[in-house]
Amino acid sequence: MSTTTADQTGTDELGELRGQIDALDAEIVRLWKERAGLSKRVGEIRMAGGGTRLVLDRERAILEKYRTALGEDGTQIAMLILRAGRGPL
Repeated sequence: MSTTTADQTGTDELGELRGQIDALDAEIVRLWKERAGLSKRVGEIRMAGGGTRLVLDRERAILEKYRTALGEDGTQIAMLILRAGRGPL
């Protein structure tokens, strides 16, 4: 295989991989927005029933789930996800 062919193969693969990443990013954004909307609705229902704005046990469980799956970065991701649904504390 010549260098030119190898370079083209690498370029083609990079383009394909970047396309897959772009598609995943679009899906992550879609899911993020969907989750935030659901979370906001849960909060509205909870507060309308006299409950609190947030449930600490539920938030801790979500934080732990993400930490277990993704390590310490998972905790940060979970914090951002929780904030998107309930707003900053």
